[in-house]
Amino acid sequence: MAFDSSMASPNLLKISEQLRLYEPPPAPPQDDHQSDSIEEEAVEESAIRIRPKRAAVLVCLFEGDQGEVRVILTKRSSTLSTHSGEVSFPGGKVEEGDADDIDTALREAKEEIGLDPSLVNVVTIFEPFVTKLGITVVPVVGILSDKSALDPVLNAGEVEAIFDAPLEMFLKVLLSILSTLSFIEKRLLLDTHFGRDENRKGEEREWMGDKYLLHHFYYAADNKNYKIWALTAGILIRTASIAYQRPPAFLERRPNFWNGVAKNDTSKM
Repeated sequence: MAFDSSMASPNLLKISEQLRLYEPPPAPPQDDHQSDSIEEEAVEESAIRIRPKRAAVLVCLFEGDQGEVRVILTKRSSTLSTHSGEVSFPGGKVEEGDADDIDTALREAKEEIGLDPSLVNVVTIFEPFVTKLGITVVPVVGILSDKSALDPVLNAGEVEAIFDAPLEMFLKVLLSILSTLSFIEKRLLLDTHFGRDENRKGEEREWMGDKYLLHHFYYAADNKNYKIWALTAGILIRTASIAYQRPPAFLERRPNFWNGVAKNDTSKM
């Protein structure tokens, strides 16, 4: 996963180096009783879910006009059967023929937004996030050194819109990110969320006795308002924390099941 630094700015080089040096923590131990319970449930649900599914997403970073690091995001098509109209990363399920998670993420980005894999320098792969449905999602982090080379071609069946947001906003409160936004972006954000003291809210939830926060971030781009939340927000918080080497300025309290405790559940992860 060598990083081509020939076209990268010093700021982007620093961020990419922090990400490249990242080492995922070891997987938490699983007690025998929990393991037996999960195995029994897997057998009972075998008619519905034969084996755990795996997916990979591309967290693609580039440098904006003001020198800030930004991340490419998409809004899923409203015609999709799952998570329609929600903000996500380019990515999808592993398919036969994919060599690895990197291959999956880059292939899906090519199919969804027309991003040429040769433009992306992959710098790291994060530890998997596991959803309540038992889907393992692997974030693949890549650097787009030349944003101008990206000429998006959206797959209308999967993607309704593409936009980008400052990575650091996923660590900060509203007032501290306004300086990174254009006048129109500031106006839209303030008009939509006037009265909030931040661009984020944390929604408390509980699952199997585990109380956690589901984070919602609000962002305006191209005269449209977007809500970035749940697993996508969690991956962005992790990416920003590692890239900038500091924790978020708010209580994160992520769900334990993202670390591998999964159960068949139809609610939003």
